Amino acid sequence: MANHALSPKVIEELRSFSTCVIASSIEKFDVRLRNIGFADSRIKCVFPDLPPVVGFAATARMRSSTPPMVGGSYYDRTDWWDHILSIPGPRIVVLEDVDNPPGLGAFIGEVHAAILHALGCLAVVTNGAVRDLPEVRNQGLQLFAGNIAVSHAYAHVFEFGGVVQVGKLKIHPGDLLHGDLHGVNQVPIEIAEKIPQTAREILHARRHLVDLCRSDRFNREALRAEIRKIDSQ
Repeated sequence: MANHALSPKVIEELRSFSTCVIASSIEKFDVRLRNIGFADSRIKCVFPDLPPVVGFAATARMRSSTPPMVGGSYYDRTDWWDHILSIPGPRIVVLEDVDNPPGLGAFIGEVHAAILHALGCLAVVTNGAVRDLPEVRNQGLQLFAGNIAVSHAYAHVFEFGGVVQVGKLKIHPGDLLHGDLHGVNQVPIEIAEKIPQTAREILHARRHLVDLCRSDRFNREALRAEIRKIDSQ
């Protein structure tokens, strides 16, 4: 499990940036390849008007196409809640649907959204389905999902607290996640405190470039010089 020694101030700073700027900031530190560390385009933001969310991952795996091996209740894995609460807040639930294909039935709807919100969760990330969208939206829980479904079918959690994979993004319990209308990033905890300053520098450089493109000073040589300046930073 990741180290959660991250101040609320840093978390709030991270929330002030888009996932795009966060991704660009992470690239500056060369801690991973640029084609990993984020969920792919199959995982879409359901409520793009909501602000960015930042939280630590509570993980689980689910199925919906077949009945659970024991029990039959949609709500019977109350032991999962203990795992969620073992993750320091703020929390983001990451739910891997292992069905092939995933997303027949939705585990997350109005009731589970209420439960998770009460447990201090800000969002759910899943390669599976979600439902009851107006009701979930009204509770302020953000959703990142592979699709939308009518029924919960046989949706049930059968495992929790392990490594999951959603949209080709491998997530460990306690990983720091950042999400908004563009998608979901995994933020390396070891550089998290340095990212806000880097993000501000990136935005400053971008503003200079955009201002140049919109000004009467624009020409190709000035543009090349500005690009070289950004590349050298």
